[in-house]
Amino acid sequence: MNKHKKKAIKKFLLYFLVSIFIAIFSSAFYIFFPKLPDSIDNRLRDTLFNIRGEIPNTDNVIIIDIDEKSLNSLGQWPWQRNKITKILENLTQNDIGLIAFDIVFAEEDNSSPHKIFEEYNIQRENIPNYDLDFAKTIANTPTILGYIFELEEKKHLTQGSPEIPAIFVEKNKQLGDSSLIKAHGTILNIPLLQNNSYSSGFFNNIPDNSGIVRSVPLIISYDDMIYPSLSLEVLRILTQTRKVVVNYDEQGIANISLGDLKIPTDRYGRILVNFRGKEGNFKYYSAIDIYENKIDKKELEGKIALIGTSAAGLLDLRATPFESVYPGVEVHANVIDNIIKGDFIYKASWIDGANITLIFLLSIITVLIITYTPFWFNPLGTVLLLGSFTVFTYHVLFTYGIVLNIFFPLVTIIFAAIVATLFDYFYEIKQEEAIKKKFAAKVSKEVMDNLLKNIDSTEFQAMEKEVTVFFSDVRGFTNISEQMNDAKKLISYLNQYMEPMSNIITKFEGTIDKYIGDAIMAYWNAPADVKNHADKAVSASLYQIKELEPLNDRLKKENKPLIDIGIGLNTGVAIVGEMGSSLRSDYTVIGDTINLGARLESLCKYYDSKLNISNFTKEKLNEEYIFRFLDYVTVKGKSKPIEIWQVIDFGKANEVLQKELDLYHKAIKLYKDSNFKEALKIFEDLENNENKSNKKIYNIYIERCKEFILNPPKDFNGVYQHNTKA
Repeated sequence: MNKHKKKAIKKFLLYFLVSIFIAIFSSAFYIFFPKLPDSIDNRLRDTLFNIRGEIPNTDNVIIIDIDEKSLNSLGQWPWQRNKITKILENLTQNDIGLIAFDIVFAEEDNSSPHKIFEEYNIQRENIPNYDLDFAKTIANTPTILGYIFELEEKKHLTQGSPEIPAIFVEKNKQLGDSSLIKAHGTILNIPLLQNNSYSSGFFNNIPDNSGIVRSVPLIISYDDMIYPSLSLEVLRILTQTRKVVVNYDEQGIANISLGDLKIPTDRYGRILVNFRGKEGNFKYYSAIDIYENKIDKKELEGKIALIGTSAAGLLDLRATPFESVYPGVEVHANVIDNIIKGDFIYKASWIDGANITLIFLLSIITVLIITYTPFWFNPLGTVLLLGSFTVFTYHVLFTYGIVLNIFFPLVTIIFAAIVATLFDYFYEIKQEEAIKKKFAAKVSKEVMDNLLKNIDSTEFQAMEKEVTVFFSDVRGFTNISEQMNDAKKLISYLNQYMEPMSNIITKFEGTIDKYIGDAIMAYWNAPADVKNHADKAVSASLYQIKELEPLNDRLKKENKPLIDIGIGLNTGVAIVGEMGSSLRSDYTVIGDTINLGARLESLCKYYDSKLNISNFTKEKLNEEYIFRFLDYVTVKGKSKPIEIWQVIDFGKANEVLQKELDLYHKAIKLYKDSNFKEALKIFEDLENNENKSNKKIYNIYIERCKEFILNPPKDFNGVYQHNTKA
């Protein structure tokens, strides 16, 4: 396994362990402090309800509303019982399916005539008794009464209990399980009414700690007996079920069964209400309109009618996820409709395990996304994760009815994103420092910025890549060092040369590989990609040559030796990357391409040129330069011949130089065609020119032509073999 893979694995394991630690931390809070953020979690879920908006109900439940209109017509509450009796009779005549009261009649009707007569000890027969008439009507109509449980200890509590025609069976209950809500007293209807009703159910709506009704108890324990809510009793009667089964699991109550109908609850026997929407989602009929029998029979036939109030003065208003003021009677309508339709929302017994699993998954995903995406993407990635989880939670809640914890997973994403970003930040700082340390003196600011932007890219891995390599050397440096005879002065002198040369290389996006005494090695197109790298290498080389003139002017004034250089360039595929040992390594380039570049530089002295390039570099050039073909050779250690070209300057040659080059290249063509005599004549004419632009090249070819004239070569291909490095 190479160094880069080990480093990548090490980084992955580090961030994976960080994500696990974050998940454990969040899970610990979830397990040991589950109630701490309940209010926030509930409000987040309320937001999902509001995003979903209103949904249709089954149209099986209607509400007979004791509203302001009815109070204005029939008088203040409580009404005389004969008025309520008439409402029941009218509903029954219109074939109502079932009637349930979200009202308790805890006192006798003091406005009843018989009550008044009794008060004054007047003995008369056939005096109307409104309570008795109401009781008879209850007994002869499909009516279920409501009552209230006292859930707190008080000094004066009524201890009566209602009769329920149902059997409650508790399955799998653990010894000592006390998850059921326990009541301490009751507020029942007067015995005359309670005893004449077929059944009754409590209608306690218990808000949570934030004061919002989100769940409703379906059963409550009182005196070691289980009693049904008004909603549950309505459904029990409709399903004609006598036995109600309360199923337990290790967490508490899991569900309540009415025959084949299973109603999922929380561990306390509460149903989480899947609210249909705001107030008025169910059909409301004013009680006065029922009293006056103004409603079409078709609208009432077979319906479940809940009698309650929306009047503010009667104080049966609650806060729900949709509204802060919501009639309590409509809460029960929602519960009944939920059970009829079966679109429950619930916290399954395995939900804690699912929530903890989600916390771990989200922590790992968040950390890895933050780690393996660009630094600028971190805020956007975090927002996308938060949004994705919210969409997931929404889908699970309203498609499968499963209530997931929202707060802890969202906090986990945010916490994991912050921690991963900090780790990423410090990791990148460390990486940046390493890169700066390695490349700060080698490349330009622009290249450095590009490297830092792509710390995690593959640019630093060992690979094959096309590069243009640069070698330069100071001519006669051995003699110069002997003349100066002082190490400090020699270093100062050399730095005067190295400083401007290095600046030119980095200016043209080159990477300085190393300084070898008086020599400089550099390359283009690594580690970062450099467009037109061959042109930039040639441009940098020509500017270095031009820089010698002002440099030598300064050296001359300081009575220091003048500097002349030779430069070699070659383009080709090389191996680039971090090389060395675990104790010391460097980013460099190796291969035949590099070796050939060094050979080209060493041949500058032989050809009397300052800048030699190979045909491989020349083929990559896009800009215009003045070229002189130097030779077609095989260098030491190589069998394949290459072309060597001298780059004289940018642009086009002047008329005199162009004429010389044209004549020279004509002679080269004759030479390659083995026409040595004609070639010799041209080379000699060029050599005799006092203003010739190269002092050695013509004499080189004169000697070769003379030798080949005396000893004609067989199968001459123009290739000359260099057996030495220079």
